[in-house]
Amino acid sequence: MDERLIIKKFIVRRLYRKRMWMHKHTNINNLPKGLSNELRVSKEVKKAIEELLKERILLSKPTHYGLEVSLNPEKIREIDGLIE
Repeated sequence: MDERLIIKKFIVRRLYRKRMWMHKHTNINNLPKGLSNELRVSKEVKKAIEELLKERILLSKPTHYGLEVSLNPEKIREIDGLIE
């Protein structure tokens, strides 16, 4: 399986389990936490996060202390498909 797809699935599953929808969000720097060290330090993590933001699966919220992200409730079908 593609490394970037594994990272995307991990991130979306984690946010889904923690119920990070719409107004509940987390810092973008927390997303790779929990990945193996070899995946965490790869450039694929940043690319995977950028793709999720571009696909609007993740919503971004700029704050004065950094970028916050949450799952997009309008994309629930895509999110369910990615999780399974």
